[in-house]
Amino acid sequence: MYNTYVRPARDLRNNYADVIRMLNEHNQVIITNKGKGEAVLIKIEDYAGYEEYLHTRYIKEKIDEVEKQKASGEIKWYSWEEVMEEFSEGL
Repeated sequence: MYNTYVRPARDLRNNYADVIRMLNEHNQVIITNKGKGEAVLIKIEDYAGYEEYLHTRYIKEKIDEVEKQKASGEIKWYSWEEVMEEFSEGL
């Protein structure tokens, strides 16, 4: 489980080792500037997992869009055989 720490931007310079220690304990650190949230720091491994999640979510959204188009009749679906037949006729 993540713990969230809030640290001012100056801690990146003045207390970098503490910030890295927080990250190494699988925490996230919100960096503030003049009291307002500006950035979130997470471990690179956690970032990779987040990127994978976003990619999977994007693909699922696109599949859902196509499924809705298919159900509404907006697009025509072709079987693999029909595609190959069309392709071979074009040669």
